[in-house]
Amino acid sequence: MSAEPRINDRIRVPEVRLVGPSGEQVGIVPLAKALELAQEYDLDLVEVAANARPPVCKLMDYGKFKYESAMKAREARKNQAHTVIKEMKLRPKIDPHDYDTKKGHVVRFLKQGDKVKITIMFRGREQSRPELGYRLLQRLAEDVADLGFVESNPKQDGRNMIMVLGPHKKKTEAMAEAREAQAARKADAKANPGKSQNAAEAEASADVQAEAPADGQAEASTDA
Repeated sequence: MSAEPRINDRIRVPEVRLVGPSGEQVGIVPLAKALELAQEYDLDLVEVAANARPPVCKLMDYGKFKYESAMKAREARKNQAHTVIKEMKLRPKIDPHDYDTKKGHVVRFLKQGDKVKITIMFRGREQSRPELGYRLLQRLAEDVADLGFVESNPKQDGRNMIMVLGPHKKKTEAMAEAREAQAARKADAKANPGKSQNAAEAEASADVQAEAPADGQAEASTDA
């Protein structure tokens, strides 16, 4: 069945409850009279409540109505927030440089309002030292405590140990801040037209990298 409402000559009932173009109640009128009024106002007769008895119809500019409805739906989709679960994998004996790099990714994900699943991978005799993974997860949680919290405590899962961090900031807030930052950059570029092309390209590259997933990382999207 079509989701489009019936309009004008497609309406097949003897009478309708008519609503005027400004929302005023005209009352129950014959269909022919309603169509005549639509022509006088140069508007469409649109069935807005087909299951009512008699059906409710409204005088409106249907083309404009469809356009505005499509724009509202587009804006709603644009602002729709999805919680994304990122995954970051570490080894229990990770070196300091790699740890700082991985922590940087976790910080970025949490700032974006995403959850982060931290997986410690044990190999060989490392499996007999689960405390190494536990301490590493505790250290990471403490290092990013200002941005996120431990949503799921560390637990052993076969050869891995898993912990989930949740962001303090909601996804919608992170999206709003990102849009504000982008608008500020555009305003700055407009106010300073002499800004070097290299600086602009560097900012654009940073934006792309901020959205790109880290190596070895899996993503799963769920509704917020």
